[in-house]
Amino acid sequence: MLDELKEANEYVVSKIEEKDPLILEMEAFAIENNVPIVTKEVAKYLEFLTSSHNFKNILEIGTAIGYSGTIMGRVAKKNGGKLTTIEIDEIRYNQALENFKKGELLNSVNLILGDGVEEVKKLNEKFDFIFIDASKGHYMEFFTDSFERLADDGMIFIDNIMFRGYLYKEYPKRFKTIVRRLDEFITYLSKNHNFVLLPFGDGIGLVRK
Repeated sequence: MLDELKEANEYVVSKIEEKDPLILEMEAFAIENNVPIVTKEVAKYLEFLTSSHNFKNILEIGTAIGYSGTIMGRVAKKNGGKLTTIEIDEIRYNQALENFKKGELLNSVNLILGDGVEEVKKLNEKFDFIFIDASKGHYMEFFTDSFERLADDGMIFIDNIMFRGYLYKEYPKRFKTIVRRLDEFITYLSKNHNFVLLPFGDGIGLVRK
């Protein structure tokens, strides 16, 4: 069954023909420099989801080089809103800043340098859509604090929630704590929220308020 899912996923990716120069540039940079970004199929789903719902005020926890942020920032800009995105690493922050500049998104993006665990608590506004893709060991904290800032009928998108498949297959002992926390997090979401778990990319969790 896992092999069939992998083959299906590979087929989906094979049908994605990306033509946007900035997106292609960031994908190449990520591969060359081993920077974690969302997979191609997740990127397309993220674009489809945010565009379909016309989200305006978007929060991202974990900017990296601004790949997913560019996708969501374009949607926010088109809808007359903005993207607030938080990155803890100063090098990645500066790379994202440059990419947002290339994408002519600086006026539609509020890029914050800091720890998402602390910075989310400082935000005093409501968001239509929240994207979580940062330190896996802190997913519960990210979710709890950001859910308080989620507008009614808003959505939270949690990427990499299956953590390289380690939640359902053998994993290195050094990841024991992260795997346990993510498994407990998924159980919590299943029991307490309007939640769906999707098994593509590296696992996606969606919560609707």
